[in-house]
Amino acid sequence: MSILNPFTFIALVILIYSAILHEIAHGYVAERLGDPTARLLGRLTLNPRPHIDPMMSILLPLILILSGSPIIFGGAKPVPIDPFNLKEGRKDVALVSLAGPFTNVILAVSASILFHLLAGNLDPLNTPWGWLLVLQILKTIVSLNILLAVFNLLPIPPLDGSKIFALILPEKTAATYLAIGNLGAGLILFLLLLPTGFQTLIGILYRFCLGLLGF
Repeated sequence: MSILNPFTFIALVILIYSAILHEIAHGYVAERLGDPTARLLGRLTLNPRPHIDPMMSILLPLILILSGSPIIFGGAKPVPIDPFNLKEGRKDVALVSLAGPFTNVILAVSASILFHLLAGNLDPLNTPWGWLLVLQILKTIVSLNILLAVFNLLPIPPLDGSKIFALILPEKTAATYLAIGNLGAGLILFLLLLPTGFQTLIGILYRFCLGLLGF
């Protein structure tokens, strides 16, 4: 995806709103489990302003695009969660963490179903450009949401997968392991810009999931 490609803007909007829905899901599940922090701070909204993080929502995707990275990734400002309000401690933290990637999977599967229904009923040699644009948007929704789900489920702090993985660790070990997440966006950017290994791993998982959806 080139920075000169006019579709880049549409893809960035899709990425931002996919990340916003990811964060809203965290907050909604946290509220269902006893923590209303996200709602009290106005984060259960589709209004992008409370969710936009300058680094994760704008700068990181642009850096990856400009660097020619095959993986375009971003995120919204993390929804605040107070684990002391949750009913079952680390178990509920894991459920809250799982809600975000699960939402991205639901978005990807839904867009995939619509894509295949439309593509199966269109003549590839006589399709108006408007419908081709719709198909491209649906394909981008699938692609970016699968990428968000795969990436966030990696057991690397501060990603969601680390909080799920921490559930099987002893409490003190889990606390030390999750403390790596204090490095935040800097750690994520470093891993994404590594020469090959990390991107290769994500690419394999990403292509496998896309294959399951028929792409």
